[in-house]
Amino acid sequence: MNTASAIGTPGHTPAETAAGYRNMQQLIQLRWIAVIGQITTIATASLLLGIHLPVADMLRVLACLIGFNIFSHLRWHEQRVVDNRQLFLALLVDVFSLTFQLYLSGGMANPFVFLYMLQVILAAVLLEPWSSWTIVGITGVCAVLLAAFAQPLSLPLDYAEGMSSLYVEGIFISFIVNAALLVVFITRITQNVRKGDAALADLRQRAAEEEHIVRMGLLASGAAHELGTPLATLAVILGDWRRMAEFRENPELLAELGEMQVQIGRCKAIVSGILMSAGEARGESSVKTTIKVFLDELAAEWRASRTLLVFEYDNGIEQDLAVVSDSTLKQMIANVLDNALEASPGWLRLVASRDGDDLILEVLDAGPGFAPGMLAQFGKPYQSTKGQPGRGLGLFLVVNVARTLGGSVAASNRDAGGAAVRLTLPMSAIALEAPHGH
Repeated sequence: MNTASAIGTPGHTPAETAAGYRNMQQLIQLRWIAVIGQITTIATASLLLGIHLPVADMLRVLACLIGFNIFSHLRWHEQRVVDNRQLFLALLVDVFSLTFQLYLSGGMANPFVFLYMLQVILAAVLLEPWSSWTIVGITGVCAVLLAAFAQPLSLPLDYAEGMSSLYVEGIFISFIVNAALLVVFITRITQNVRKGDAALADLRQRAAEEEHIVRMGLLASGAAHELGTPLATLAVILGDWRRMAEFRENPELLAELGEMQVQIGRCKAIVSGILMSAGEARGESSVKTTIKVFLDELAAEWRASRTLLVFEYDNGIEQDLAVVSDSTLKQMIANVLDNALEASPGWLRLVASRDGDDLILEVLDAGPGFAPGMLAQFGKPYQSTKGQPGRGLGLFLVVNVARTLGGSVAASNRDAGGAAVRLTLPMSAIALEAPHGH
């Protein structure tokens, strides 16, 4: 496949569109080099070598080329969607400009006629096959017309003099210019292709992960529906037991019943959260709150339902903001805390702050930290630090929920030992109104 085939056309990915835009920028740069080269060549031939050239006409062609390049620069500064047709037209302008300059300066007898090969090779790399062959045909026709109608330069064809011959020197310079430009620009275009391929691979990976999430969401939603009834039944039974004399007269059993009811309530809350995330709320509605209250309540609720020696919570948000209490965000933060708790049951710290319009949450632990391989694959499914099959989906879901909200998740190991997970989320994703200056 050629570099920029149909780039930016409907149905093509942003990665392909970006590659087409970058390739157009390469053509604009190449055209500026051509302008400088033509000015240098015209001045050298006319002033130093005494070759008679129609300088005024050649400068007019050059002015048209400069005007077109300025227009291209302005056009593609504002619009970044470049397709095969636009690249094809840009190369056609270069071919016709070169043809007019060659017609005015010797036609096929001009050593720089070999610059046609530069245009043909760029077309082969940048364009779809039909466009490339069209450029080949057009350059061929232009060469025939130059041979038939252009007046040759009055240069002696003294090949025997080697590098002392002006014609041989011209061919040599043409070869060097062609080779240098091809190496520089083909290398850059190849880099554009690689960047585009990498971006496409990333998009495919994201699509696969999102499909995986959809399947898990369907499974979780179905399981939540199935669990709702037995959990409600257990809650009713436990409530009946608490009223029975056998339990009321036994403080130990009564305390255990209370703990069971708390855990049943937690299970019901988790089920409700799953259904709310799937758009199937069980009677609960979104709650208006503020980001500080939301985080304070989340931290308190999480701490109360977990067994942990030391939990430090630092809410450093100074300017509060009205938000919607979002169950998905709540579950995501709890998931990060749960993962840290498993690695570090003795100490955990949650730090909340704002950086401009971003909410920053950092979860710090004193566990063994992430292995280098885990850091490299952070957020990929089934990459578990616990070495157990089927685990490792928690952080995978966290990364994808953050990405859906327009944020990101980064993991690192602390110098003092343990791990740090940093969540960056745009406040606009949960705010009731767009955040203003701070």
